[in-house]
Amino acid sequence: MARPAQGANDSGLRRQPLSRDRVLRAAMAIADAGGLSSLTIRSVAGELGAKPMSVYYHVANKDEILDGLVDLVFAEMELPDPHGEWRTEMTRRAESARAVLRRHRWAIGLLESRSTPGPANLRHHDAVLATFLAAGFPAALTAHAYALIDSYVYGFALQEASLPFEGTDGVAEIAAPIVERMTAGNYPHLVEMATSYYLQPGYDFGDEFGFGLDLILDGIAEALFADQ
Repeated sequence: MARPAQGANDSGLRRQPLSRDRVLRAAMAIADAGGLSSLTIRSVAGELGAKPMSVYYHVANKDEILDGLVDLVFAEMELPDPHGEWRTEMTRRAESARAVLRRHRWAIGLLESRSTPGPANLRHHDAVLATFLAAGFPAALTAHAYALIDSYVYGFALQEASLPFEGTDGVAEIAAPIVERMTAGNYPHLVEMATSYYLQPGYDFGDEFGFGLDLILDGIAEALFADQ
């Protein structure tokens, strides 16, 4: 059987009944492609092949879309298991959160900014707290540990998203002219690190994530031990 033409397939999808989930999925596609600045009720309607008033039937305004997007992002993150070993669970959760934020870079500054969290958002935070508390963390250390880990994950994701290259691709091309400007002798330590480490084959800034996360978890484990 012949496959339908691409345009016919897209048209068929657009004729599907609108729903809140379809509106939010369309909004996420727009944000992924062009950032939050490209997200409007009109652009969502265009993505769906619908009229703006049809979108308003499912979401009251852009704020409701943003709240829904935050919930979708949290829903993609793996939940830690309160019955598991806390360090293993926090590592898995942090790595998952970083991976999700790499897919949805526009969400980095949005996740903790909304005042009307959805169910996936609340479920995620509750699971993290449950994992710490089940491991015997007192309330204060639970709060400290949660804030520290999230500050690191979100901060690393922001720095990673801001780099002018992806992974190992383009590092040498970007860095070479910068190093050339530094060879006059005024920045010897930058030159040393660039030539001996950053510009070596296979260097990937993303690999720094695990090293930093381990140091943070080491410090949290030591604080837990001292508190017992």
